[in-house]
Amino acid sequence: MQSERLYVPLHKKLISSKRVRLKILSMLDFVPDALMVRFQYFLYFGRFLNLRNPVRFSEKLQWYKLYYRDPVMTVCVDKVGVRDYLTEKGYSCILTRAYQTLERASDLRFDMLPNKFVVKYNNGAQRNIIVRDKSSIDPDWLKSQIDSWISTPLSRLGREWSYYNVTGKVFIEEFLEPDSKGDLIDYKFFCFNGEPKFLYVLKDRFSEDGLKLAVYDVEFNKINAYRAGIKRLVQPIDKPKNFEQMLNIAREISKDFPHVRVDLYNIDGRIVFGELTFYDGSGYISYQPDEFDKEIGNMFILPQKKI
Repeated sequence: MQSERLYVPLHKKLISSKRVRLKILSMLDFVPDALMVRFQYFLYFGRFLNLRNPVRFSEKLQWYKLYYRDPVMTVCVDKVGVRDYLTEKGYSCILTRAYQTLERASDLRFDMLPNKFVVKYNNGAQRNIIVRDKSSIDPDWLKSQIDSWISTPLSRLGREWSYYNVTGKVFIEEFLEPDSKGDLIDYKFFCFNGEPKFLYVLKDRFSEDGLKLAVYDVEFNKINAYRAGIKRLVQPIDKPKNFEQMLNIAREISKDFPHVRVDLYNIDGRIVFGELTFYDGSGYISYQPDEFDKEIGNMFILPQKKI
């Protein structure tokens, strides 16, 4: 089944190359955040952003970026810092095994790493290397990648404030093996004021036709709503036997924030933490039906005061 799209956003019609679009955005870092999110929102959705009285989830996430700036959020988006946050909450048991944390490439101890591992930049996505066979990796090449990540700060592409002040580091952790069915299912819980309301279930990340997504409620019933740009997961998914435990973990982790997405894996009963995300898709996600964007917006009660 092909990826679901409601429409092709204007910015993709104007500039088809993603690399060129990102380059242009990086050149616009000087534009104030409030102006830039309005501009981006219009390019994605073809409608004006309502920040005075936001209703949609996509609108409220833009408000969240601009006006809710709790310093703890910066700790939580840091792939290194969030481990301390979870440990303080008593959830060190769901963390991956940590091998090395690097502030510079020269700190790498390649000979001490296991045969399989994952290398991640601690601040943002799309900077990671999955190593399934250590013998296939040149240590000098790996050091050069690490050095380029640390020495090249990320642009403020989506104006996601919580990532602005994270000190760049590289984190090396365990490689998560697939479950007994050969998959690694990702459960992304959307939590509001400490209460999970719905979740994404992502499956088939190792399949030839790519990752697929379905939306479920917290009773693990599939919701008739779809996220544009990712293939629909039609196949029924069995509810994990310890699903209530996953819900409780998501509640405890999320209760300090008006909204956060809590990502967990469940590998044959072993619950493993993925990440915390405050701005799903940077707030530029289309749904089918479009009304679902408003339904999620009703779940998201914005704070009375800006921080």
